[in-house]
Amino acid sequence: MARANRRLTHASRYGRYTGGPDPLAPPVDLSEALDAIGEDVMAGYSPERAMREFLRRGGRDQSGLDDLARQVAERRRELTRKHNLDGTLQEITELLEKAVRAERGQLARDVDMDDGDRMLAEMQLANLPASPAAAVSELSGYDWRSREARENYEKIKDLLGREMLDQRFAGMKKALESATDADRAAINDMLGDLNDLLEAHRRGEDSQDQFDEFMDKHGDFFPEGPQNIDELLDSLAQRAAAAQRMRNSMTQEQRDELDALAQQAFGSPELLQSLSQLDGNLRSLRPGEDWGGSERMDGGEGLGLGDGTGVFQDIADLDELADQLSQSYNGSQLDDLDLDKLSRQLGDDAAVDARTLQQLEKALRDSGTMKRGTDGQLKLTPKAMRQLGKALLRDVAKRMSGRQGNRDLRQAGAAGEGSGATREWAFGDTEPWDVPRTISNAVTRSAGEGRPLGGGVRIEIGDVEVQETEARTQACVVLLVDTSFSMAMDGRWVPMKRTALALHTLITSRFRGDDLQLIAFGRHAEAMDIEQLTGLEAQYEKGTNLHHALLLANRHFRKHPSAQPVLLIVTDGEPTSHLESSGEVFFSYPPHPVTVAHAVRELDNSMRLGAHTTFFRLGEDPGLARFIEAMAKRVDGTVVSPELDDLGAAVVGSYLGSRREDDWGGYGGWGGYGGAGGLGDGLYPGRSGWY
Repeated sequence: MARANRRLTHASRYGRYTGGPDPLAPPVDLSEALDAIGEDVMAGYSPERAMREFLRRGGRDQSGLDDLARQVAERRRELTRKHNLDGTLQEITELLEKAVRAERGQLARDVDMDDGDRMLAEMQLANLPASPAAAVSELSGYDWRSREARENYEKIKDLLGREMLDQRFAGMKKALESATDADRAAINDMLGDLNDLLEAHRRGEDSQDQFDEFMDKHGDFFPEGPQNIDELLDSLAQRAAAAQRMRNSMTQEQRDELDALAQQAFGSPELLQSLSQLDGNLRSLRPGEDWGGSERMDGGEGLGLGDGTGVFQDIADLDELADQLSQSYNGSQLDDLDLDKLSRQLGDDAAVDARTLQQLEKALRDSGTMKRGTDGQLKLTPKAMRQLGKALLRDVAKRMSGRQGNRDLRQAGAAGEGSGATREWAFGDTEPWDVPRTISNAVTRSAGEGRPLGGGVRIEIGDVEVQETEARTQACVVLLVDTSFSMAMDGRWVPMKRTALALHTLITSRFRGDDLQLIAFGRHAEAMDIEQLTGLEAQYEKGTNLHHALLLANRHFRKHPSAQPVLLIVTDGEPTSHLESSGEVFFSYPPHPVTVAHAVRELDNSMRLGAHTTFFRLGEDPGLARFIEAMAKRVDGTVVSPELDDLGAAVVGSYLGSRREDDWGGYGGWGGYGGAGGLGDGLYPGRSGWY
């Protein structure tokens, strides 16, 4: 028994999994897709369009739909530029020339032949028409002396029959290479029964039993194994339509030659009649196939009728794939992609790329990152917003400290009360362990590794989670973001949104005791939640209503009298509009003194409420610089003029700095910020930096 088991083991063979997607393949990575989609959403795209744009572009290591479509187009061009449609005529001409040469040689060697007969034969061979069809027809009654010549001439008739059948039934040309009279009779019998079946179907008088009887008798002619009349019809009609498109693509001279030669196929007109009847039945039963198309084929490689039909089928497949990859029709989705056709036309790698895109689209729709709203449109879910925010926050941390990961944002836990949240332990952490989470992580990991749990749980470094704490002082933070015309025009729209999302993520995940209000101000101001702000389309109307924004900010500060107010203002323009007592918006450019006075009055109110104010000036306009410096000086605030890529780091850094000042006492400006968890060390040289 042991020997038998060893034999079975040695006989085992392992190969590539072919039952569909690899069940052991890792799940698709959504992080890159979500980052790209979030970026496009913040630029004004709808989530649906943003998702489709990512699938079209692909990722760093993933081909997209556009790349697959390019490969399809290149494959199509290759087929049309490589081939011409003279293959069958060229082959017939070569066989005819071989027959004539062989016959002339035999005439010269045949010394017993009557001179008059020799002369007549040589004259007939010398005066054959230039048309291959006419020459074949003229030689139909010729008395061949050469056996080789006669065989080559008979090959012409055989070739024509096989080519015509190969047009309708792929593989017939090769299968009938040495056909006997019995084989030809079987083909004629099959064609007769097939036409009877199709005509019965057209009349609605066929049955599954009739189809099964036909397949039992003639199934060898249909290796694809259709299971019903519709599958048989689809296969036959697609190839017949390709044959018709090939004919449409020929010159009139080529069509005339082949029509004349077709009469010689297998030496009998029966085949031509049966195939004509078959084409008529297929046209009437499948009128939706492309029977009228054509292609320009002017390459150097000649195609026979059967091979040419296969090429035209390939072209039809490629056109269908191009349509599927375009995803431009109503209700389109990546599940529409025919992976078998893609693999057949472009290879397995293309099919793998397409399958990955299908899985990616499904994962984006099913993973909770997108949902369909009441209006029927896809929207980013709060879960997706959190993931985007975490990614942005990591980028901010990297810019601020040169270190990656959550370790860079160790603000929570420096001192104070437990927040209820935990995080993975990092080198240097002194916070207490969260024992239940740590043990749970160890048990989950051990079970995943297949280790028995009876002997206890082994804790590794990666299992350890520590408890986060929050500072005792609560902050009331208001971020004012300029959404005026110039922000959209000068490329500041997306950095502004990224900044808001990063700050929102930091506060909601690490400083849950703090309150954040986001206020967008253009011609008028509006308090927004993070989903509304990130999805906000660019507003191409003029106006920078700082007055209205500060009114809303101060109202929010008054709702939280026990919290420390923190006011962060991101703008690229002087105030050009204000809210009048009637509720109407007043606009004037250059800025009207009354508009400036309204903004200054509300900024003074913010100072009286105790707000720490930081202006983030975007752009190099000297007038804006003078105005903001004067405003900041008036309220003992700070001015930062970051590059767009550093805007998020500047705003987050200002918030952390203001918060650290509250926790430890005193107001240390950027110097105080530099001590906030080591995030700003060396980045901001002092309070006057980045003016």
